[in-house]
Amino acid sequence: MDLLQTVIIAIVEGLTEFLPVSSTGHMIIVQSLLGVESTTFVKAFTIIIQFGAILSVLCLYWKRFFYPSQLKTGVSYWRAMYGFYARLVVGVLPAVILGLAFNDFIESNLGNVLLVAIMLILGGIFMLFCDRIFNKGREDTPLTYKRAFIIGAVQCISMIPGVSRSMATIVGGMSQRLTRKAAAEFSFFLAVPTMFGATCLETFKLLHHGGGELLSRGNNLEMLLIGSLIAFIVAIAAIRFFIGYVTKYGFAAFGWYRIIVGIIIVTCIACGVDLKMVD
Repeated sequence: MDLLQTVIIAIVEGLTEFLPVSSTGHMIIVQSLLGVESTTFVKAFTIIIQFGAILSVLCLYWKRFFYPSQLKTGVSYWRAMYGFYARLVVGVLPAVILGLAFNDFIESNLGNVLLVAIMLILGGIFMLFCDRIFNKGREDTPLTYKRAFIIGAVQCISMIPGVSRSMATIVGGMSQRLTRKAAAEFSFFLAVPTMFGATCLETFKLLHHGGGELLSRGNNLEMLLIGSLIAFIVAIAAIRFFIGYVTKYGFAAFGWYRIIVGIIIVTCIACGVDLKMVD
């Protein structure tokens, strides 16, 4: 990849990772339009730059990670910290279990571009109505361990390419009577261990298959660092925009957007455009 391709891909990653629009669908279109070859390094690049997006969550919500809101109710610091992180562990547990159990099946379907397009469209249609279906969120709804586990279980649907991890977790949170804002924020929090695990796994795979040589080849390491930095900066802006927008207007606009992107992919396939998955 050259510098321009790195910058564009990182911007797309940062913009779409936390929005309910499927970063996978966007990567298909952008990388195909840019003519980026599906090499081992490129595949790892699209996963590892998610680390930048992870840092954006920690940067924006550092108080929630180190000074949990339970402190306001008089709960001791260590008990509050345990409660916050324990809920994250409970929430990510279903993805860990199912991810390990169905890893081969998941990886075999990552290249199914038509499946991505179909899920984008179906998910988009669902998002046009989810505000009406799950409109009982309350500010005082507690995030119990049971609710965290259910949200984590719903997150597993995003193992189907094109569903969007963000969409799955937010809808899962709204189904548990969390407000749109609370559901979106827990989706961001849950992304940290989920994406960190994916980044570590991909880094291990890269190093196991001669990644040290790949990183030292040409300007690969430089591109990886630049991509991570850009994804970090763009993700901060995307999160701030999304929280404000979805709290006020809901998800309908994102639903229409998903439908349009899905139709674009289907149209490209019908016209014989060779779209390839690289992540």
